[in-house]
Amino acid sequence: MIEHILVPLDGSTLAERVLPHLFALARAFDSHITILRVMDQSKSDQPGQRYDPLDWQMREAEARSYLKKMKMSLIQSGLTVRYELLYGDPATRIVEFVQNQDVDLLLLSSHGESGLTGWNISSVVQKTVIRVQKPTMIVRAYQAVQTDHSEAHYKKIFIPLDGSSRAEFVLSLAVSLTNFHKAQLIVAHVVREPELPRRTPPSQEENRLIRELVEKNRREAAHYLSGLQEQFAVNMKTHLIIGEDVADTLHSLVGRENPDLIVMTAHGYSGSAHRPFGSLALNFIAYGTRPLLILQDMPESCEVLPESTEFAHKGQPGH
Repeated sequence: MIEHILVPLDGSTLAERVLPHLFALARAFDSHITILRVMDQSKSDQPGQRYDPLDWQMREAEARSYLKKMKMSLIQSGLTVRYELLYGDPATRIVEFVQNQDVDLLLLSSHGESGLTGWNISSVVQKTVIRVQKPTMIVRAYQAVQTDHSEAHYKKIFIPLDGSSRAEFVLSLAVSLTNFHKAQLIVAHVVREPELPRRTPPSQEENRLIRELVEKNRREAAHYLSGLQEQFAVNMKTHLIIGEDVADTLHSLVGRENPDLIVMTAHGYSGSAHRPFGSLALNFIAYGTRPLLILQDMPESCEVLPESTEFAHKGQPGH
């Protein structure tokens, strides 16, 4: 299911916050691992100073030594590991590697050597996640984790489902992780209250129709969740909530349940087939506070619409 995990590391302790989760996933699926470091020469030069080849060689040697030590440490812990040292723009090189090396999961820390910022994810992570179009996990670097290379233990795994087959793409992996870690699987479904955007309040008849629709959807959702509990022999807890905003309702529930991992698909019932992520997945990438594993439900043959900036970039001289 997850045979090959790619872990970009830049030598910082923040980037290494992914390691407990690497153990938790690699051991659950018997995965082999590639640890990757990308050296960006544009960051090695100070403004106004000439490029120093000796300094670059020293940094390259340090990077290679770090990768070798990390590889040996992970091998001694029982994992199958190799390393790669690449050069160039980190986001670009990571995306290229994932697309060319049959990577099943990209495991990223939200922040690295640039340090924690006021942003929930770093610019490198943002650019990588949007372009990679592969299952990706983001570990929040600002959260305290084990300081050694011990395995994260998932006690609660949270999955939001909207009843669509696309959202259910997570079930097989989530159930496997739940069984391996002897965890509790928390399944959440939000019945969204319909909107009536207008200047005047809805009439009594319209309010009645809204209540009837919400109740009908609630009954269907209750039947759906009951069926999931019967289908999967795991410790499953379900939440059926009526709310105006699906994302806000789920964030509140995550805050109450405090899961160790959130697993979701890139798209749900209403997700566009030509964008890498639906609105809910993007919301959790940008505003989520827990480790997030997003499975890409789009087939690799599906054509994703390029962004306007890609056209502008490729149209420049020299591209």
